[in-house]
Amino acid sequence: MSPNSSSPRPPVLQPWYWTAPRVAVFLFVLALGALLWLLHRQEIEEQRATLISDMLWVEQNLNFQLTRSQEQLQQLGQDYFGGEFPGPHFDPHARSLMTNSPGMVQLLVLDESGNLLREAPGAASANIAGVALRPEASRQAFQLSHSIAKATFSPQYRSGEESFFDLVVPYFRDGRHLGSIMASFSIRKLLAEQVPWWFAERYRLSIADAGGAVLGSKSNVKAGKETLEHQIPFDPPGHGLVLIANAYRAETGLWRNLLAVIIVGLALAVLASLRSLRRHMQRRLAAEQALSQEHAFRKAMEDSLFTGLRARDLEGRIVYVNPAFCRMTGFSADELNGVRPPMPYWVPEEYETTLAVHQKVLAGQAPSEGVEVRLRRKNGERFDALIYEAPLIDAEGRHTGWMGSVLDITERKRAAELTRQQQEKLQFTARLVTMGEMASTLAHELNQPLSAIASYTTGCLNRLEAGDLPREELGDALRKLATQAQRAGRIIRQVHDFVRRSEPQRAPCGINAIVDEATGLIEADAHKRGMRIVRDLAEGLPELMADRVMIEQVLLNLMRNGMEAMQATPAEKKQLIVSTAAVEGGVMVGVADHGSGIAQDAAEHLFEPFYSTKPEGMGMGLNICRSIIEFHKGRLWVDDNLGGGTTFRFTLPAS
Repeated sequence: MSPNSSSPRPPVLQPWYWTAPRVAVFLFVLALGALLWLLHRQEIEEQRATLISDMLWVEQNLNFQLTRSQEQLQQLGQDYFGGEFPGPHFDPHARSLMTNSPGMVQLLVLDESGNLLREAPGAASANIAGVALRPEASRQAFQLSHSIAKATFSPQYRSGEESFFDLVVPYFRDGRHLGSIMASFSIRKLLAEQVPWWFAERYRLSIADAGGAVLGSKSNVKAGKETLEHQIPFDPPGHGLVLIANAYRAETGLWRNLLAVIIVGLALAVLASLRSLRRHMQRRLAAEQALSQEHAFRKAMEDSLFTGLRARDLEGRIVYVNPAFCRMTGFSADELNGVRPPMPYWVPEEYETTLAVHQKVLAGQAPSEGVEVRLRRKNGERFDALIYEAPLIDAEGRHTGWMGSVLDITERKRAAELTRQQQEKLQFTARLVTMGEMASTLAHELNQPLSAIASYTTGCLNRLEAGDLPREELGDALRKLATQAQRAGRIIRQVHDFVRRSEPQRAPCGINAIVDEATGLIEADAHKRGMRIVRDLAEGLPELMADRVMIEQVLLNLMRNGMEAMQATPAEKKQLIVSTAAVEGGVMVGVADHGSGIAQDAAEHLFEPFYSTKPEGMGMGLNICRSIIEFHKGRLWVDDNLGGGTTFRFTLPAS
């Protein structure tokens, strides 16, 4: 629809007609959502209560086991220091105690000074109060238990990858400290042996220090996205240790949730059906009005176009033309609709060509870049048209014909032809300027064979008048005379071919021959400037389809630029190298000088019209060179010469 056109107004219905069922469904969904939220909160609270209860059970179980281990160690100390266990009977009892005490990994018997008396199993001698055997936490627990005469737990400490804590139980008799029993517990082993399987299936139980670092954990479930967490102090052993339990929420109430989802889905379906029914009624009432407005808008849009539109069915019959096409051809829509080939706007003398294009389009082979044909108006006037064809697809996706966009390009072609003619004039002027600049050198070149001809002619006449000229000498002199005449004629012919104005004529030619002709024209100028032209021509190059004079003009321009760039170059380096080489798809020509080179900022504008690095230059030479090379489907660019100076290169495609 047009931005300025008004859309069809929907039919007016009573507000309550649709509001009442919507409000009812909305309240129902809202109540159901509140119920689900309350059930969800209740489920979370129940899970939290269960977590706390299970956590307290595990904490009490751990406390019971540690208290039981403390009592057993007190009994062991009483039996050991009371003399109940002679040497051989201590080890079996100690091993049995470690086996039945969860988490216990080491059992030591120390004297009143902390010297190690026995280690279960086996015997050793060391000093617990020293610095070599136990960590600082163990020594602190030993000293504290000795001073307060009570069993003491040490702070946790790490050994390797595991965390441990010690339980030191002192033994006193008659107020005298006889020694202590020290047991080491592994936090990981304590959890592994003491946490029941049913707890690990539901929670992850961890022991962390005061800084929050996890010292050990046990769980048989994978972590989920949401968790419930509960912490309680782990005392004993205390020292800031806490028990942390994480409960991962399980999917519960599947059928209840599924039923709620179904109910909500049905409510949404009811709302959607009500909305769909309302929209359907509105569309049905407004369809005729919308169709009328849409048709009017599209008709106005098509009538305002300057591009001709022409639709044809699969058999080539015209089914639609817009006013622009009618103005372009001079025929009315009634005269064109339903017409089959030959069309009245076809040019009779180009009937076969136009029919071939028509059949190519119907076969689905229309080029994407368009096709150019010549048509005629009703009054007989010819015009050039560019046609773009696209398939016509109906609402069901079926191909029903072809839509063509027709552009009148007569003025465009006329402007292009005028531009081409101006370019040719400019190229011809450039050649005349080049020959004008070389006139002095060419006059000198012509003067040599003409002087030789005059000398040979005078000599022959003198000898003939003397009557002593042998026939053989006369023939030799005439041959030399003919050679010099041919030389002068060749120079004049080359200049004439170069400066004569003619239409571009592309014909088979060899690039090496063109290089030879161009260097022949400019070689005398090079000698005059004290420069040398070196030709590095490759053999076996492919043949080109080119205009010899235009390519020769490019070479002469590039070579003259190279010689002018070497005015300040030392005499031994005044060398211009013209090279040819084969490249993929054609040939490449290079013109390299040993001049001062081209600045980077100048190189970016070098091929622009009216840009010149020479004070007296017009800035058109390189622009003309590039247009000539691009006319031949080639490319011209500039590079720095590795030996100093500049190298111009251009490529030309093979025929």
